[in-house]
Amino acid sequence: MAGPTPQEPLKTQQKCIAIFALVCCFAVLVALIFSSVDIWGDDEDGITEENCSKDCHIVLVENIPDDLSFSMDGRPHLPVFVGFHTLLDQAKHSVEVVSSAWDLNSWDLETIPSPAKQGQLLFQRLLRLKSRGVKLKIASSLTNSTELKALATHNAEVHYVNMTVFTRGGLHSSFWIVDRKHIYIGSADMDWRSLSKRKELGVVVYNCSCLALDLHRVFSFYWQLHERDYIPSIWSKRVTALYGKNNALQLQLNSTPATAYVSTSPELFCSKDRTRDVDAIYQVIQSAKTFIFISVTDYLPLVKRSFRGTSVTRYWSSIDEVIREAVVLRGVKVRLLISFWKKTHPLTFNFVTSLKSLFLIHTALIFFVFIRFFSHKEQNDDIQLGLNHNKYMVTDNAVYIGNHDWVGSDFAINAGVGLVVKMNGSSGDRGVTILEHVKATFERDWRSRYAQTTEGCLMLNWRDNGTAVYQTHIFLT
Repeated sequence: MAGPTPQEPLKTQQKCIAIFALVCCFAVLVALIFSSVDIWGDDEDGITEENCSKDCHIVLVENIPDDLSFSMDGRPHLPVFVGFHTLLDQAKHSVEVVSSAWDLNSWDLETIPSPAKQGQLLFQRLLRLKSRGVKLKIASSLTNSTELKALATHNAEVHYVNMTVFTRGGLHSSFWIVDRKHIYIGSADMDWRSLSKRKELGVVVYNCSCLALDLHRVFSFYWQLHERDYIPSIWSKRVTALYGKNNALQLQLNSTPATAYVSTSPELFCSKDRTRDVDAIYQVIQSAKTFIFISVTDYLPLVKRSFRGTSVTRYWSSIDEVIREAVVLRGVKVRLLISFWKKTHPLTFNFVTSLKSLFLIHTALIFFVFIRFFSHKEQNDDIQLGLNHNKYMVTDNAVYIGNHDWVGSDFAINAGVGLVVKMNGSSGDRGVTILEHVKATFERDWRSRYAQTTEGCLMLNWRDNGTAVYQTHIFLT
């Protein structure tokens, strides 16, 4: 029998080399796809961590519905819609928007003047960005919005984030980035109600490219999830956080020394070095020395998950326990203002009663927990009209403004961002800051006739069709 020819080992070796080369090429290709942000370049728009601006101006923005009447606190705030228009006035190159809702028009409203007028004006300005040569990029939840389709026909780039495939949750994030220099973060989204009929609060930060660059990395994270049904195990350094709770940005805010950073949730969406929203809230509460004021739509320390068709609800202690520690161990005064509306979960009152017991039992030790519900008449056709939609916390030295209500499931499965600002130095040295503005806003709401102390019982009634209706007897004290 003839043995192998000298050429056969050589051919085998060549095949191995070719296969190895193909595998290497495939690996490089996959790496490039996973880190496609790097392809854009490290100095897009010429702004980098080295040359970005840290001398910033921050403004509190609010939407107060016309049918809400408050006493003047001496600090008028910029309306949310004016803040958005000011950002569009500043735009020269790019506008990046993240919002789950896109309902600025509501042409079916027949009221003259229409409460959706501000939304319509904002939508028209977004359409006209193309004529100014300004790029508009939008990251949104998976929706069939006609407004997004209209913006896309006017050169807007729209990417969709399908949260259902990632966490079975939703996109709650709401923020703007303009020219990588100016930002907005707050409770208002691209819904006409946020500009007219719903009570909202947020901040606009101008000429703060360092903070804007970091928030842009969160936007880039969302941008890369378009048409994906998985989270890559390896991410580009271009979505790595620049700042966090352990290395906050040192900056000047309205000529006052401060630190700031951006947090995100859920944990699955936290790229390298990014602080979780829950950890940011934990840090702000732990650093408080004298008071903690919290204003949210819903407060419910529970996480609800579905597993193999079975729904499981568990106590979520992350925030609830740190509030108790602040009261009992450090004697910090806590005020919690929660919205009372048709979607208020009945168990909210159980947790509220538990928190209030810290004050009732330990009065002699000067432990203070005060809880009120912000209640306003609701319109039959839209339960959100007049709703207090705020989502913030202010303490004696820091403020947190986020996109989530303080509900365990929100932080666990829904996407959102938060902004932490901490003022340096003593209050006597720094003058009137964003902290004082937010605190004054909270105290105005707290003292208003809409903030009611609740005592009594919760009743559950059933309509004929089986729909649950929650009613609470509210007694003023």
